[in-house]
Amino acid sequence: MKIIVATLLLLCLAGPQAAQKPPVVPEAGEQARIVLDVTRVNILFTVTDRKGRFITDLVKDDFQVTESKKQQNILEFTAESDLPLRLGVLIDTSNSVRDRFKFQQAAAIEFIHSLLRPRADKAIVVSFDTTAELVMDLSDDSEKLAKAVRELHPGGGTSLYDAIFFACRDKLMQDQPRHKFRRAMVILSDGEDNQSRYTRDQALEMAQKADVVIYTISTNISRIPTDGDKVLKYFAAETGGLALFPFKVEDLAQSFENISNELRHQYNLLYRPEPLRADGLFHPVDVRVKGRKELVVRARSGYYAPRM
Repeated sequence: MKIIVATLLLLCLAGPQAAQKPPVVPEAGEQARIVLDVTRVNILFTVTDRKGRFITDLVKDDFQVTESKKQQNILEFTAESDLPLRLGVLIDTSNSVRDRFKFQQAAAIEFIHSLLRPRADKAIVVSFDTTAELVMDLSDDSEKLAKAVRELHPGGGTSLYDAIFFACRDKLMQDQPRHKFRRAMVILSDGEDNQSRYTRDQALEMAQKADVVIYTISTNISRIPTDGDKVLKYFAAETGGLALFPFKVEDLAQSFENISNELRHQYNLLYRPEPLRADGLFHPVDVRVKGRKELVVRARSGYYAPRM
């Protein structure tokens, strides 16, 4: 069963100034069509021990998948290290990160150069302050992506949720079929939002619909937990990613390296939901290793079924 789901198009811009810095959050009322396959659910996930070491030798029969408390039949299973990557690099350019901005740029650029494989992986760069802006469209050219990061400048408020919403809906979910690509997002921010038109939960819903795993790197180095830290943890936990909190700017490079390692040590499974419901609702999914309570499975918490 395939359902055509209406979503919004990126706002068409006019004028030379708009062409230089196009906002990525569209106005309501314009529509595009995205085809969603609801006959199977794809779950990309990692397995570690309690010390965070990757477990990479598991097979299909080692796993159990339940949806809404009913066990599901795994149709396909692979250990993935070479799936083409579709990556969103979202960088907070608000005033709150000004004092650490240069180091953040350098760490992000090194991450892009080390991770992307030409002719296989693609990434976008999105900055967000008072508005969210696409500064580099999907590309496999790491130098062009790095140049886009290098040219960013901090200033203004924070529209984190709008940036997540756009990057997932209009970019990362473009290439189909979905299960043939690994979709991930790295957010470098303090997690505070004071400008977005979309809410936190609307941003999360779009990430889940796009099968995007979110990794967050906090720019809060005060060692005092903030509401923004909770937001970053929330996005990571609900999508099966990681929330990292480097307490020194010098630790940022290690945070990026941890994310890079994780993206190369993942499993992928497909199942057909039983019963199959196209009800537009969120369906909780649980993945675990049978009889191995000492192993930690990190996966998204569920998926949204399209509505008929």
